[in-house]
Amino acid sequence: MQAKNADWLDLVQEQALEPELPICDPHHHFWDRRDVMVQPRYLLDEILTDLGGGHRVVSTVYVECGAMYRREGTPPTRVAGETEFVNGLAAMAASGLYGETQIAAAIVGTAPLDEGDGAAATLDAQIAASPARFRGIRHVVAWDESPETPVARAAPPPGLMASDAFRAGFRHLAPRGLTFDLWCYHPQLSEAVDLVRAFPDQTVILDHFGGPLGVGPYADRADEVFDDWRERMVELAQCPNVVAKLGGINMEVNGFGWHSRSRPPYSWELMEATRRYYETMIELFGVDRCMFESNFPVDKVSCSYTVLWNSFKRLVAHYSEDEKRALFHDTATRIYRIQPSGTPSD
Repeated sequence: MQAKNADWLDLVQEQALEPELPICDPHHHFWDRRDVMVQPRYLLDEILTDLGGGHRVVSTVYVECGAMYRREGTPPTRVAGETEFVNGLAAMAASGLYGETQIAAAIVGTAPLDEGDGAAATLDAQIAASPARFRGIRHVVAWDESPETPVARAAPPPGLMASDAFRAGFRHLAPRGLTFDLWCYHPQLSEAVDLVRAFPDQTVILDHFGGPLGVGPYADRADEVFDDWRERMVELAQCPNVVAKLGGINMEVNGFGWHSRSRPPYSWELMEATRRYYETMIELFGVDRCMFESNFPVDKVSCSYTVLWNSFKRLVAHYSEDEKRALFHDTATRIYRIQPSGTPSD
């Protein structure tokens, strides 16, 4: 199934830059029958179409999006239905019938960490649903005080990261070797700092730059938002247990407005509009704690997969080969423990 904006995306065509550079895409989703999204169906055929644009994507990481929970069963097994669903698609890709890419080589699911010790049963059910691929948890915490800011899918309450119940559930991750993907909005970054400092042995992966907002009360305040975001990010970067995903900044909530233009952006336009965020993160975290991400198909509302990865490659064209390899591949495969194709998993 094509995206709703496929004809619009086709107005800008680019060849993939540096097509031999290996990429691990550490953040994408699968779903079906989501009519509100730019691409209501995004399964194996759809992601393979995007990957067919010329970039050398050797592996990917699936991140939870509330897809395919079981209709019946206990709460832990219902949530684990998403992992079972994705594990099946990963097994299809692993057959080799669909190409060389290790689709969903690592899987990030969810668990109700705000249930405290009760979250442990869900964590164990998730691991059991995909022992070879399950790597971590994302419990969405993105919240903003303004009613004009879109409510995140999971509609989390304010102050969730600071709550005793959430932290009681959070402490069950590290003993199981699970990472935590953190999706918040930029005004919450100070709260995130408090959380990660309280759990120095827990690997935390910051999604989407920490969610710089550009709509509602944040619209037309790009410089002010950036300065506030950067001040908070300096503090977070001092926490050595945090790594960062660079991407997911082309959603409507970020305020760049690409989707409202008569044509989509070229890669150089994307790069110039957002480069200060990327350059700041790489400066603060270093290449060994940063990884480029697609956030597809969500970011498809603004650009094509090929154009997006071209924008990343333009941004770091002057970097060394080792630095590029870290940003595009090595950081992601190290953090999510992805082995090369044909290597036995741990």
